[in-house]
Amino acid sequence: MVAAEVLSWNAHLLPTTGRALDFACGRGGNALFLAKRGLDVEAWDLNPEALALLDEASARLGLAVVTQRRDVEQNPPAADSFAVICVSHFLYRPICAALVAALKPGGLLFYQTFTDARLPESGGPRRSEYRLQPNELLKLFSPLQLISYREEGLVGDLAKGWRNKALLVGQKRA
Repeated sequence: MVAAEVLSWNAHLLPTTGRALDFACGRGGNALFLAKRGLDVEAWDLNPEALALLDEASARLGLAVVTQRRDVEQNPPAADSFAVICVSHFLYRPICAALVAALKPGGLLFYQTFTDARLPESGGPRRSEYRLQPNELLKLFSPLQLISYREEGLVGDLAKGWRNKALLVGQKRA
C-alpha cells in the first residue's frame, strides 16, 4: 500500500497534529502514510474487503487508523471537521463543495486523480466522465488557496514526466 504522489511529494506541507481523512480510501496507503506522521486518521470507503486489508496493515504496523464503511457520495464529512483530507483516484464532482466545507480553517486538501488527456496505455477509468478535463481540478476547488498543482497533459516528451493525472494541494482560508 503506497501513498499517492500528492502526499509523498508534498509531505513537508502536512501538519504534525490534527484529524485527517483518507476519503474513498481503498486499501488505505494514504491513511497509513498520514498515521505514520502522527495524525489522527479516519479512512472511509464502501468496500469492506479493502477496509479489512487496511485494518490488518494498520494493526501490523502499530498505527491507529479508524476505518468506516461509508458511502462517501451520499454521506460526506461534516463541516469544519478535518485538518487534512486526502483523495486519490476518486472523482465525484457533486461532493467537492462538501470536501471544502469539511476542512477546518487553515486545513489542507490533497487531491489526485486521472485526467482525460492521457496516453493510450494509461490506467484508470475508461469513461471520460470519471476523468478530469484540463484544469478542472483548479475549478472544482477554486475556493481554496492554491498551494501546489501539477497537470502535464500531453505536452512535450510523452516518454518523460508525470502523465495521465492531476494533483492539487489547497488550503482553506482561515
